[in-house]
Amino acid sequence: MSTKRGEDVQLVDTGQNSEVSVQKSRDTEFDGERLRLAELGQMAAQNRIRWLYLQLAPATLEELLLLPLYRSPAELQVGSETPNITFHHNQVTGRGYTYEQAFNLSNAFAANLRLKFKIRDGDTVAIMLPNIPDFPLVALGILEAGGVISTINPVYTAHEVQRQVVMSQAKVIITLPNLVNTVREAFKMAKINIPIIVVRTNGDESAEGAALFNELSEDVHVDKTCLKEVRRQAKDICFLPYSSGTTGLPKGVELSHRNLVANCEQINEPIIRAHNDTTETHQDRIMAILPFFHIYGATVVMFHKISQGTKLVCMAKMQPDVYMKALVNYKINILFAAPPLVLMMISHPEANPETYQHLEIVFSGAAPLAASDVGRLLDKAKKNIDFRQGYGLTETSPVVAVPHRGCTAYGTVGKPLPNTELRIVDENLQALGPGETGELLVRGPQVMRGYRDNPIANAESFTLDGWYRTGDMATIDGDGVLTIADRLKELIKVKGFQVPPAELESVLREHPKIADAAVIGVPHETTGQAPKAFVVLKKGEQLQPQDVKDFVAEKVASFKRIHDVVFLDCIPKSASGKILRKDLK
Repeated sequence: MSTKRGEDVQLVDTGQNSEVSVQKSRDTEFDGERLRLAELGQMAAQNRIRWLYLQLAPATLEELLLLPLYRSPAELQVGSETPNITFHHNQVTGRGYTYEQAFNLSNAFAANLRLKFKIRDGDTVAIMLPNIPDFPLVALGILEAGGVISTINPVYTAHEVQRQVVMSQAKVIITLPNLVNTVREAFKMAKINIPIIVVRTNGDESAEGAALFNELSEDVHVDKTCLKEVRRQAKDICFLPYSSGTTGLPKGVELSHRNLVANCEQINEPIIRAHNDTTETHQDRIMAILPFFHIYGATVVMFHKISQGTKLVCMAKMQPDVYMKALVNYKINILFAAPPLVLMMISHPEANPETYQHLEIVFSGAAPLAASDVGRLLDKAKKNIDFRQGYGLTETSPVVAVPHRGCTAYGTVGKPLPNTELRIVDENLQALGPGETGELLVRGPQVMRGYRDNPIANAESFTLDGWYRTGDMATIDGDGVLTIADRLKELIKVKGFQVPPAELESVLREHPKIADAAVIGVPHETTGQAPKAFVVLKKGEQLQPQDVKDFVAEKVASFKRIHDVVFLDCIPKSASGKILRKDLK
């Protein structure tokens, strides 16, 4: 089955029947470029223009991020203050930046990257940071310098860091002072020596031999005319994240400016968007707990929400008690989450209507969440929250499908985004019909250019006619609504039957004494494979393995029954919330 929402267009006027023609040019002086962007911002405000198929401006990701600065003052004011990009990594200090401050600092940093570190168009710069206020400034500076961003999880070991630095061919790495030893150990393993820039937060000590981001970004004397040399186009790579590696070694995902700008504009579609307009009297307050080094946090929370002029409140690491208080103290009205966060919000002692009083929209992604878990959260909130699950992948920038606003079919992930096509196929790549389960294929402007320096993976991931093979099992109903079943490679084969681990995990979490669970397939002498459950009990609770088996047996067909049970303190998961099944085998 194939489905598509929207037609390939260059410009859609969602307001008046006006036509706007914009000439794109990167040959202007820097001040002229800012003026051009200002004019574009005014056009967007006055004509309510939405760009979808981006051969018109904004052509690059940094142009999209700069647009809020050039909207009319009325749009950018909340009361009498310019909206802040406020990334509160410390709930006590409340350190953050206004949009104007952020853009000025990133611009100076960009100039110094070119002048002092010789970054040129297409060079990769690695960011190894948690969610601190400076992260988006660093990212924007790299883009303005013509560089390519490659993000690294700050909890990585030296071995993991050296592998990504080598694979990405990074020219510079930006990190925290306390991570410099890990970075240098990685350099030693890789036998390389590239510059290190550190971000000092709240008076942290610097690292010997490392440059200071704070000095580079606050340099008022830097010659910014060097930025006139930048010549980046929509087709050029701007972001190089590495896939999480839940089923193998990480691969570099080449995302172009066009990929990311397209995806940011796709999720602006009025019927599906998960944000409100910034006006004189309103500015969305979004909790940015998802890591910016992951595609979900980078695109959906950081890049897109900055382009919309929202206020972001961020934590560098998850502290449940502090997080729950921040929801109230900062009056968070929009939350982007992954399943582990939602499960915590269900089980936390402060899960009550007062804590969730300001929440209007909660969006979950990165991994499937059972509809029963959504119901449990809404029961705790005791209010009408627009809760939706979206679907995406690193390779698709990431968003592919999103339910419409107010959708209560919590087990589905909605219809494809504008300009996005989906197909469900069997193992021979033959199209299946409505309601039939098969592998999901995707085609659209947000699909990556390919895996870096990995022709074998590219050949395996793309069909000859350009469809991306997601490796996810899914169905599309007669109305074009997508439901994800499980990962193709993670399906458990029992006597020829396919058993989705996510289905059994959902059943296990329904047990009143179970906090979390994971299921994998293990070899079995008579059935080929059998489901094995890993279970985390709620605090103070006790169960026997047979109790778990009996509970599941009452709810599923005989071939889906749990064969073995292991109790753990926690389920291993990636930073985005995906279960690391390879660590359970």
